[in-house]
Amino acid sequence: MSQPLFRTPKGTHDCLPEDQQYMTYIKKAVRHRGRQAGYKRIDTPMYENRAIFERGIGAHTDIVEKELFLVSSKQSDDDAPAFALRPEFTAGICRAYIEHGMQQLPQPVEFYAIGQCFRHDRPQKGRYRQFHQFDFEVIGLKDPSLDAQLIQVLTKILDDLKILPRLTLQINNIGTSESRRALAQALQDYFIGKERHLPELDRARLKSNPMRLLDSKEEDTRVLLKNAPTLAQFIDDESKQYHATVLEYLEMLEIPYVENPLLVRGLDYYNQTVFEFWDQSTGAQNAVGGGGRYDSLIELLGGSPTPGLGAACGIERIIWHMKEAGVQVPNKDQVDIFVAQLGPEAKKTCLKLITDLREMGIHTLGALGEASLKSQMRLADKFQSRYTLLLGKMEVKNGTIIIRDMAAGKQKEIKFKDILPTIKKMLGEQNLDAYTLKDQLGKEVDED
Repeated sequence: MSQPLFRTPKGTHDCLPEDQQYMTYIKKAVRHRGRQAGYKRIDTPMYENRAIFERGIGAHTDIVEKELFLVSSKQSDDDAPAFALRPEFTAGICRAYIEHGMQQLPQPVEFYAIGQCFRHDRPQKGRYRQFHQFDFEVIGLKDPSLDAQLIQVLTKILDDLKILPRLTLQINNIGTSESRRALAQALQDYFIGKERHLPELDRARLKSNPMRLLDSKEEDTRVLLKNAPTLAQFIDDESKQYHATVLEYLEMLEIPYVENPLLVRGLDYYNQTVFEFWDQSTGAQNAVGGGGRYDSLIELLGGSPTPGLGAACGIERIIWHMKEAGVQVPNKDQVDIFVAQLGPEAKKTCLKLITDLREMGIHTLGALGEASLKSQMRLADKFQSRYTLLLGKMEVKNGTIIIRDMAAGKQKEIKFKDILPTIKKMLGEQNLDAYTLKDQLGKEVDED
């Protein structure tokens, strides 16, 4: 086989039909749980003004310093803003909240989003530079019960997808911006004279964003942190009480958790509650997602002081876990009927028959080329069709058609006029994939 002339760019991948089945299944679980909890869907642009991410996420975070995909314009206007592909949803959704005056709506405003994000990260297992996330945001009200309810929505989704037993909920409270600034200074003081023992990346973090050292994956850094100042020493009493209340609600909701004092998350906009869902076997290296509070983000982006809370999960990571757990998802792409024909009159007749079968909600394929009947049957086998309809010159002349059960290897001839009700009965009306757009009074139609 010849080598392809082009391949996918590094860190990207083709989402092939077998993975699309998982993708569709996950989206349905997200939509279902989101609707139950009163979330409304929102879509924001795939690229935004770069400053939105620098202000919100933090200029000295890994995402902004190393992982933003910048969008260039053909225009030579030097005053034009610099754009970047979105690395996450929260900052863009908060921008939309401000821009569209959503503070006038009943609060909190609850959103969910599903779509692609982009980070120029080092590709690894389940982590891509172009990837899919689902996201939940609660903006306009601060209460520990909201934190617990958001975690519960994610827990329900991960349980629906049958991977929750593989994960542990890690949770922490990182206090206010004042307590984090005090810890950052204490860490810088502690590491005076110890910088040479830090890996290069963590030496840079010590200067620009010391709190990122707390969730460093570097072994040398982890050893030094054993005697370093801890976040708990600087957390204010109000944050401690807030955290205790969140944990009480989680216990009431019967959601297991692990308190992790080193969990800080990688984005500057977080305060107080932060959480992640970790792989039980590999920990943070294969976390599926997480979130936390961001009570200063709306103000940072130019709005009035407004509390917020959000969380996101990586869909590719979830698909990997589902496959590892042996989770099978429904396959609606099966072929119910394969129509084989021979001769020009049979071809004309089959063209209308195929259309009628599809309109009934029956997944139908037809080989309308010039292939022999034998090769068409081999094709029906390859598509794993449940039944094959055979129509040749004699059948057209006699007004009949042959139905072949592909699994049983048996066939029978019936009147052509009876084929539609016969097939409908054989497949079962409940198994038909009929599609009808309805208004609000009718049955709701799943969106993409």
